[in-house]
Amino acid sequence: MFKHIVAIAALAVALAAHSEYPDKPVKLIVPFAPGGVSDTSARVIAEALSRRLGQQVIVDNRPGASGNMGTQVVIGSAPDGYTLVLGFDGTLVINPHIFKDGFDPIAGLAPVGKIGDAVLILVAHASFPPRTLQEVIEYSKKQPNGVSYGTSGIGGTPHIAGELLNLRTGSKLVHVPYKGGGQAMQDALGGQIPLVYTAVAGAYTHIQGGRLVAIAVSSAKRAPSLPNVPTFMESGVPDFEVSSWVGILAPAKTPRPVIDRLNRDLNAVLTSPEIVEKLQTLGITATPGTPEAFGEQMKRDLAKYGQVVKDAGIKAE
Repeated sequence: MFKHIVAIAALAVALAAHSEYPDKPVKLIVPFAPGGVSDTSARVIAEALSRRLGQQVIVDNRPGASGNMGTQVVIGSAPDGYTLVLGFDGTLVINPHIFKDGFDPIAGLAPVGKIGDAVLILVAHASFPPRTLQEVIEYSKKQPNGVSYGTSGIGGTPHIAGELLNLRTGSKLVHVPYKGGGQAMQDALGGQIPLVYTAVAGAYTHIQGGRLVAIAVSSAKRAPSLPNVPTFMESGVPDFEVSSWVGILAPAKTPRPVIDRLNRDLNAVLTSPEIVEKLQTLGITATPGTPEAFGEQMKRDLAKYGQVVKDAGIKAE
């Protein structure tokens, strides 16, 4: 009985301490440079969250070390809900397996909620002979040095997807890392590299214009914006699903009432038709949900991609 009373008293104190949250601006750290899809999506969410919270949500770009630098800033911040991070699968569940001086995303961060999934696509320069995924696979096997594919960098989800395809099918795709998806796309458009694995948002305009050929998407279902492009599974690679996700996280030990408030308002934002449409233009499908569901996905993907990193021998340069 006494323990029960103490627990109720502790909860009452916690609720009282955070009932006024937020009473000052909230910082949302984006661990990448301004201008990309990560930065743009953060600003869409920040603007809408500001209206819900009644306090400004300020986007703070902290690029460096493939997203590690900005993420570690948040891990080391006070767990009070005033410093958050825009988290990506590449940073949170792939980097820890690649960088020796990395971090533990499960122990260091508290999931607030998932924002959505971004469909990834394999595209080719218009002059590249193969037109289907199976043709790409077979063509790569016949080339002495394989076939190059560009991505936004080592350890990103597109890189992992390409290596997973090699492991599953015996294809000979050779990774060419760039310092950003934009650079990889420019080389693909110029014919300097035959293939690029990227987000649909970055390739859509060029596919529609005929400068790039869509080979396949690696999501579970076809992309709504490209309904005629098959999935990898439809193209003959069973159980192949790799999408990129994005969400919001706080430092570990952030009080539950604060997490609940942020999650409630984030979910409200993600069910707004206006925000859903804005995210779709960035190639992101809104997926409102609980902090627990987001946390469980992080744990599953951490194990899943860790095995791919090990089997493919991926290391940071």
